Amino acid sequence: MQARFLPWLDRSGRLSMLKLVVFAALFAPAVWIAVQYDQGWLKSDSVKSLIHESGLWAIRILLVSLAVTPLRRIGHWNKLIAVRRMLGVAVLAYVLGHFALYIVQQRFDLVHVAGEIALRLYLTIGFVALLGLAVLGSTSTDAMIRRIGAARWNRLHLLVYPIALLALVHFMLQTKLDVSGPLLLVGFFFLEMGWRLLQRFKRGEDVAALCLLAVAAPVVTALFEAGWYHLRNGIDVMDVLGADLSLDDGLRPVWIVLAVGLAAVALRVARPLWARRPAPASRLRAAAE
Repeated sequence: MQARFLPWLDRSGRLSMLKLVVFAALFAPAVWIAVQYDQGWLKSDSVKSLIHESGLWAIRILLVSLAVTPLRRIGHWNKLIAVRRMLGVAVLAYVLGHFALYIVQQRFDLVHVAGEIALRLYLTIGFVALLGLAVLGSTSTDAMIRRIGAARWNRLHLLVYPIALLALVHFMLQTKLDVSGPLLLVGFFFLEMGWRLLQRFKRGEDVAALCLLAVAAPVVTALFEAGWYHLRNGIDVMDVLGADLSLDDGLRPVWIVLAVGLAAVALRVARPLWARRPAPASRLRAAAE
């Protein structure tokens, strides 16, 4: 069998431990969900729980895929690029499973499903995100990249950013009361997009800029949370911000976002411990002589 058909092999046909570990890790949530269903550990409405879990993991893996480039740049871990396509395919698989389970819940009544998607805003948003992921997934093969051309392919796959935003809005809208779970993922999205903004100005690996991002992302997350609760539930903005500063109920999402941002700073500071510096041109010429 050719190497390209085995996701745990590199392009030369050799086993890649990184790809093997990531491949197994991407299956783990599906296996765990299946075990919970088989053992009856899910809530009384097990199909609804399956829908929720599959969608949640789709968004989580999508955000992990968006973290590949920042981690590769900040940590000089260039090998991470090898698993980005695998992550994207996994996102599509979980999303399709999420949608298929929703159809099962609606007793395979496709007319009713279409009507619900048209009438319920959060379902409309989620379906648009699904269609976008399907387009990206269908163009992710080597053959399609050659057919489209690298430049056009790169422009097309910039759609992953608005798609991720739509997926997060879908998650927020369908969450009735406590949005801490979705909000944490929103905070990670702010970190990832903030880093890309820094990178546009060639500051994505600058320690001071990363420190600024580590502080700014949780602040934006807190303001977003306060605005969300105020507009949706009428809760006073200052009450929400005050709750974020308190640790009485454990770590709020803003603190976790701050911790992840600071971890990125630590990664950049520690990078010289493993990153090799390119040899100066003069030394290369001397070695060649």
